[in-house]
Amino acid sequence: MSAKSAINKEVFAPHDEKMLAAVQVKRRTKKKIPFLATGGQGDYMTYICLSVTNKKPSQVSVTKVKQFEGSSSFVKRSQWTIEQLRQVNGIDPNRDCPEFDLVFDNAFDQWVASSSGEKCTFVQILHHTCQRYSAERKPEFVNCQSKLLGGNSILHSAADSVTSAVQKASQALNERGERLGRAEEKTGDMMNSAQQFADTAHKLAMKHKS
Repeated sequence: MSAKSAINKEVFAPHDEKMLAAVQVKRRTKKKIPFLATGGQGDYMTYICLSVTNKKPSQVSVTKVKQFEGSSSFVKRSQWTIEQLRQVNGIDPNRDCPEFDLVFDNAFDQWVASSSGEKCTFVQILHHTCQRYSAERKPEFVNCQSKLLGGNSILHSAADSVTSAVQKASQALNERGERLGRAEEKTGDMMNSAQQFADTAHKLAMKHKS
């Protein structure tokens, strides 16, 4: 089972939530945290997760989940509602990069994702989710590539691909239908010609008999 599947199963499913996206991250700037605050548990991996409740009305949350070294379980450390998210900073609008910032009402974190692809996918799904579920105040997305906020996004590309496939299939069927129609017309014309020829031959035969 992948880490993300395990997080969904251990952290969100028991609370009747569904994880929409997750990205493994590290801080770009380390915070000075007292030893006692960490519980002395050593190194850990951090994931920023996006989830939604299965129960209506849907509640969307951004959650910080950690997995400490030597442990197979995941621990929920911090959680914010989507309404508390103020800004998503993609750092560079001109190229793929793994860095991004999240600004909440009471927190500001500077992250670097495990890869540019993971960061881009997370930001894209986060933007799509905010557009869908944030009825009142939507967070600001700054310094993000246009492909992540619409246009040639992964979600839009997938939809476009499906639409394109349907259109191509429809066009092929129409062309096939036209070809069949033309074939039927030709068959009909040939049958009419054959009938006319038979009628003419019959008339000539009757004429010669008389």
